[in-house]
Amino acid sequence: MTDQTPLVRIEGVSKHFGDTVALDDLTLDIARGEFVTFLGPSGCGKSTTLRILGGFERPTTGRVILDGQDVTTQPPEKRQVNMVFQDYALFPHMTVGQNISFGLELKGMDKASIKRRSDEIMSFLELDAFGDRYPAQLSGGQRQRVALARALAPDPALLLLDEPLGALDAKLRGQVQQELKSIQRRTNKTFFFVTHDQEEALTMSDRIVVMNKGRVEQDGTPEDLYFHPASRFVAEFIGETNLLSGEMRGHDGDAVVMDWFGQTLRGHAPAGAPPEGAPITASVRLEKLGFHATRPETGNAVQGKVVGKTFLGSRMAVDLMVEEAQGATLRAFVDAETGQTVGADPIWIGWDSDSMAVLRD
Repeated sequence: MTDQTPLVRIEGVSKHFGDTVALDDLTLDIARGEFVTFLGPSGCGKSTTLRILGGFERPTTGRVILDGQDVTTQPPEKRQVNMVFQDYALFPHMTVGQNISFGLELKGMDKASIKRRSDEIMSFLELDAFGDRYPAQLSGGQRQRVALARALAPDPALLLLDEPLGALDAKLRGQVQQELKSIQRRTNKTFFFVTHDQEEALTMSDRIVVMNKGRVEQDGTPEDLYFHPASRFVAEFIGETNLLSGEMRGHDGDAVVMDWFGQTLRGHAPAGAPPEGAPITASVRLEKLGFHATRPETGNAVQGKVVGKTFLGSRMAVDLMVEEAQGATLRAFVDAETGQTVGADPIWIGWDSDSMAVLRD
């Protein structure tokens, strides 16, 4: 197969559990060497997709193609796929070395090849000093690394990661996130990562697929999904945003024009704009709002007063009441120094048209 051929192709896959539709006609390609994250709330279909890719569930309809081969009905052991679980699933009675060797033994490799591969993967993941230790003697981060080493040892084409950092505390999770991404880049393996943690997805992924009720809500880079959400669900699920509801007024070149409490605003529509006169909602991220002493030359500008501040360390969240807009409010993230200087006097708030995404719903 050529490098341009997707490693994984999911074709029209649905999964029903009785009357419950867990997946609804999912079609998706995953490129070789890509770090793809399935993100969404509980019950959205992300873990069902992972289990279908791993061979632990069969789809009700559709096909799964792996490296050009239809594996829809193949059991897990017949696929070039391995999995890392949230609870690590290490054998407590085996040492680190034995845990890593176990999968190689199941493949029928000879002892010399097993030792060579185990030593290689332990060195790669800096586990050499822990080969004779048992899982109970390791920290959470070390156990996670052993679980990853065991999954990588058989050299799978696709690695499935089912919320593998969920058991780690916040500080350690951030460290392991960077480590995991570094390992993925160095191995050039294809990672399929499942999480409900938005920050985790944004930090680690080449591409994020946001799931909602068994369907793809939006599929794109972390930057695309964060700054240009296509729907209200994505805008609210990923990070914090200002949602501005108004009325569609028309177009100004490539920009969509809307009326918001008597204010004329301009944005762009990733998924197409509604007809003129229709209700419309737009999203603008808090960090995209800037403060100005005079009216700025930005695509959008309104005047308002500060009505609240929340100190967040390196930055501050500032709540603003927009003047002449019938009680409309905005919230902005600014650096702490700027946040301390703004007071009761009216200020101008500006943001670019490209920073405001008109939502399809």
